[in-house]
Amino acid sequence: MLGILTLGTSCGNGKAAPGKDASGEKKALAKDSVSVGAPIHLTRAQFLARVVNYIDDPNGLKYLGDKPCIVDFYADWCGPCRMAAPVMEELAREYAGKIYIYKVDTQKEQQLAAEIGIQGIPAFLFCPVNGQIFGSSGIARTREETKAMFKKIIDEQLLKTGASSKM
Repeated sequence: MLGILTLGTSCGNGKAAPGKDASGEKKALAKDSVSVGAPIHLTRAQFLARVVNYIDDPNGLKYLGDKPCIVDFYADWCGPCRMAAPVMEELAREYAGKIYIYKVDTQKEQQLAAEIGIQGIPAFLFCPVNGQIFGSSGIARTREETKAMFKKIIDEQLLKTGASSKM
């Protein structure tokens, strides 16, 4: 459904097989149980409520959030995903109150991963408040390069500040 551009190192897991998500499709969301300064784990139902509801609006792909977000599609067994995880945690703290960083476990949320078209992990969805949603797959060679890559995307495309600070 959404095209994902490959950037660097990733785990090719093939196309995620459709299946039931861990929580069920219609699970109620706790009102802002969001931890500020930390990545927020999403189920399929939460993704549809907070990020993009591609079921009710299959052609719209409109971001539903009030702040820009990054959605990290990962699996615990994936080496590059494990390398990206602490970077996402650091970015969640550094950009607390400015962006959301969401995480989706593709092993638990296989239906969502299949519907979005995730074919390799880590995969990332970038959602500016106004503008087109875009994606990427993989990370840079080092932790530092990976963090710099994300900071550049956050500053120049999600927040449009144009100033990516040095590490």
